[in-house]
Amino acid sequence: MNKQSVTRLFDRDAIRDCLHRYCRGIDRADEAALRSCYWPDARDNHGSYSGSVDGFIQLAVGVFKTQPRNIHQITNIMFEFRSPAEAAVESYFTALQRGPDGAGEVTQVLLCGRYCDLFQKREGEWRILERVVVYDWVEEQKPPTSLEPERFGPRQPIGAPHPNDPVYALSKRRIAATSHPEDRVGSGDEEL
Repeated sequence: MNKQSVTRLFDRDAIRDCLHRYCRGIDRADEAALRSCYWPDARDNHGSYSGSVDGFIQLAVGVFKTQPRNIHQITNIMFEFRSPAEAAVESYFTALQRGPDGAGEVTQVLLCGRYCDLFQKREGEWRILERVVVYDWVEEQKPPTSLEPERFGPRQPIGAPHPNDPVYALSKRRIAATSHPEDRVGSGDEEL
């Protein structure tokens, strides 16, 4: 394997990491994680929003900090390197978004589509310069009516926005004792 092939493998992995960091950032309303995915001069065409990345991040964090439930997943990542410092990247996404609408009513929607990104490598780091979100499926769903503690039952802890999600404690190499106050054994009837 030559040096160019090895570099290309590292580049692909760095772009994948960026896409995964985006999912954490958007789901946890983590502004720093989101900003680390985009160059400051980036543009994002994201459904009803089209403009600077600053505007998109402000909008997203404002919405997702309201304690909604969001899950973004990335699959089928395709890379087309246009130069050693530029790549066109298509990645499929599935997103479940639940939260209050403008009138305060809780809504839930399943979205499937593709992120069509232009990545640039600057000073050894890959980030998004341009993003166009292409929607392939939108399904309005009826949100659950029960409260989360009832729905989740013994499946604890429950995901939360930054900085309260357990992943942030894990990244600091400590998990708060309150996360697992005692050993629990289920009845065997729970879905895992």
